[in-house]
Amino acid sequence: MKTLNNIDYKSDEDLVRDIVKTNDTLLFEELYDRYAMLVYNKCYGFAKDSDEAKDLTQDVFLKLFVKLASFKEKSKFSTWLYAFTYNHCVNYVTRNTAKKFEKQSVDYTDIENLSEDDDDDHSFLEMKVDKLKIALDMISPDEKMILLLKYQDLLSIKEIEDVLSIGESAVKMRIKRAKDKLKAVYNNNLN
Repeated sequence: MKTLNNIDYKSDEDLVRDIVKTNDTLLFEELYDRYAMLVYNKCYGFAKDSDEAKDLTQDVFLKLFVKLASFKEKSKFSTWLYAFTYNHCVNYVTRNTAKKFEKQSVDYTDIENLSEDDDDDHSFLEMKVDKLKIALDMISPDEKMILLLKYQDLLSIKEIEDVLSIGESAVKMRIKRAKDKLKAVYNNNLN
């Protein structure tokens, strides 16, 4: 429990409500302190360079301060911020030139240690990590995002539903399509 201005903040949601009411930058600083590293790590996954990731992190928090009132508490704040950060990073990648797109990178070593979710995952999990990284950079940012949410960040289908604000069947279909696309790119271009 954190005390700020003689107010005890047990949850992110309480803190967010007070920030929205008061526009108090000191309260927002508390929220920043709680989540800056998480946001930076997600941004770094999209921007290989640490300076670029720092810039993206600052952009996320500047945009967050303006958009905080749009948090409607339909999910945990951390889940909402996760989606907010991913959307900002995907938009960043989409806006940039092909040169910047090629610069993005994510730590793919986590993918090596995944358990199999279904039979279809078997061939997906057998891909070589170095070639998988190249293949991930060749698919769309949205396809890459949903695969990273599922297989790197290990979010459940329900958590991905919350992050993307779509239904369970839509999540499953997008994951399946993204895996199929990734396997096709991998098999056609890297084998």
